[in-house]
Amino acid sequence: MTLRPAVSVPVLELGEVLLVTLREAPYDGAAEQLQDDLAHRIARRPVTGVVIDISAVEIVDSFLGRVLAEIAAGAHLMAARTVVTGMRPAVAITLVELGLILPGLRTALDVDSALALLGASSPARSPHPQEGVSCLPGSA
Repeated sequence: MTLRPAVSVPVLELGEVLLVTLREAPYDGAAEQLQDDLAHRIARRPVTGVVIDISAVEIVDSFLGRVLAEIAAGAHLMAARTVVTGMRPAVAITLVELGLILPGLRTALDVDSALALLGASSPARSPHPQEGVSCLPGSA
């Protein structure tokens, strides 16, 4: 049996939002570690949202789907909302075929849309302080 080395998943802090970018589907131990790490980070500081970018993930199995749902449920209990972004069509089809229901988990097409859904703005789209207007699409 081959053991995989422990790989930590980077978590960026964007104000009160945590941004997780999965470069590949984490193996079971790394997925559980991510779930634990996020819960502790949410408990330590004010976090209103968690964005999990899975655009690089080609396959989501039932275990990872369950972990994503558990991350969302745990974050919800600590007053943070979770948004998964970048889901590939094949991943969405697989989740439907597996019959996975992901309660409390919102989705968005990209990170900017996820941040907007959470009421945050991405650093690239933040308004200039002197202008006082939003640079998000559809805002006036």
